[in-house]
Amino acid sequence: MARRTGRSRPEPRWAEPPPGLFPAGIHDLLRLLAVLAIAAAVAAACSVLNRRPAPFCDSDDPYSAAYDSCEPCPENGRCVDGELRCVEGFKRRGRVCVEDGLLTHTANKISELLQHRICDEHARVLCGQPGKILFQQHDISSMADELLSKDAARLSDDRIRVVKERVLQSAHGFLETTSTYDKVQAFKCPELAAELHRPLSCQARQWISSNIVFVITSCVLSAALLRILWSIYQRRALSKRAEQIYEQVCEILEDNAISAKIGNSECEPWVVTSWLRDHLLSTRERRNTLLWKKVEELLLEDSRIDQYPKVIKGEAKVVLEWQASGSLSGKIKKMQGAAGKARSGSVGAIKLAEEICGSSISSSRDKEHCSSTSKGATNPFM
Repeated sequence: MARRTGRSRPEPRWAEPPPGLFPAGIHDLLRLLAVLAIAAAVAAACSVLNRRPAPFCDSDDPYSAAYDSCEPCPENGRCVDGELRCVEGFKRRGRVCVEDGLLTHTANKISELLQHRICDEHARVLCGQPGKILFQQHDISSMADELLSKDAARLSDDRIRVVKERVLQSAHGFLETTSTYDKVQAFKCPELAAELHRPLSCQARQWISSNIVFVITSCVLSAALLRILWSIYQRRALSKRAEQIYEQVCEILEDNAISAKIGNSECEPWVVTSWLRDHLLSTRERRNTLLWKKVEELLLEDSRIDQYPKVIKGEAKVVLEWQASGSLSGKIKKMQGAAGKARSGSVGAIKLAEEICGSSISSSRDKEHCSSTSKGATNPFM
């Protein structure tokens, strides 16, 4: 048997990785990524928790802020031994000092009330009333203390002191600075602000006094215009009412004339003017003599109506008589009745015509009786 000869294979220096070391599929890859993400998050959290913030640089040491080992002291704060303390009127929020809202609101409110009080005093002087214009420092401080005592129940003494300082700073920025006769510094409300604080009555009075000529002229012109407009209105109302009465008179005269033309009728064709006036006018209208004069003018212009004097019961009267042959208004009444619109004035005119006709009959009978009586007295034996 032949003997094998030759060189054997050298074994590899690195052994092959065992199976299952690397993810074989997509699911194994996702599990690996999740484990890595959790590990990274835990490491970051530990880093943040174990990290301590840098201390604040001392406010009294101006050179400490140049080092990187401390953080500069924030505004409105005071830092001592690396600790932050906010000044009065501010409160800490994180690593900064923010303004205290309650103190700011109270300071703004007291400042506004103080400005109103000072400007109101100045406005009273401008309106000729007792008041005060110049205020010294102690006067403003006393008024601020008075206003704070009414609206500072929730504040401590230190916070009240801060509010008062802000109020005084705001007042000094708003008020004008001047000097008294003895060269003492004083404060006063600006002229424009004082004028705006005047009451409306004072402003109106001062405006009228400064424009008195314009006001008087306007009042006179307004009164004259109102007088003219009122006279025009009264004239139109008088003309309208006179036309209404004139139409009623025409209807009465026409109805009376028609009744007198009926056979065996004892009605007189005329009507006494004063009877018409007293019947158609109310008590208040009788006092207005211009109304009936306007009616008489319309009657004189009407050619269908005669006006003449007549003696009735021994008294001279002026009577009116309808002279037109046709009955135009009667046709108009029929047309209005067909439309269902009968006027109350026409009904009243017809009733008045009937009353006048009856009164004329009685007056004529009285005349006949008087004449027969006189004849019997002169001839007693006949």
